[in-house]
Amino acid sequence: MDCTKNIVLGSASPRRRELLQQIGMEFTIVTSDCEEKITKIVPSEVVQELALMKAKDVFSKINREDVGLDKSEVLVIGADTIVSMEGEILGKPHSKENAISMLNHLQGKTHQVYTSVSFVWEENGEILAHTFFECTEVEVLPMTKEEIAYYVNLDTCMDKAGAYGIQNEFACYVKGIKGDYNNVVGLPIGRVYQELKQLSLLIL
Repeated sequence: MDCTKNIVLGSASPRRRELLQQIGMEFTIVTSDCEEKITKIVPSEVVQELALMKAKDVFSKINREDVGLDKSEVLVIGADTIVSMEGEILGKPHSKENAISMLNHLQGKTHQVYTSVSFVWEENGEILAHTFFECTEVEVLPMTKEEIAYYVNLDTCMDKAGAYGIQNEFACYVKGIKGDYNNVVGLPIGRVYQELKQLSLLIL
């Protein structure tokens, strides 16, 4: 599978990298370091705002970074994932105590995971952007204080929204999901493929 542009993944996430590789995508990684300024409050709007912000930031860096590509040759894929519980947005924990608090909030309940993906590219001298999101419901089994403390002490949760990774040890606390599993991992790869195809950005 080939893209009409050279793909630049605007994320350092190993999960997103693996999912793109899984469908045979070749890409370069250029990460965003922009300050995240949120103006929205609805989870689906917040996550789209963040994904677009990151994609635009990476696109603006292309000619300045040593990636051997020109902006006219590039399609940037930016992404962001957030967890929402009863309308409250849970980002990445800033401490182990914060992670424990988040998991106490999530255990025994159902929450939503939103991942947004934003494409930014140039066509005939015009910069274009296309942003979308997916939402997956995750039902977490009841967890004891000891189980939560044990999981947090594994240190696999600190770089993940909601303080957990469904693809790691936390899997034993997941009762079920409704929606795209890969969306919870960090990239709704099936939707990414379909959106690229609809935008005529793939060579099949």
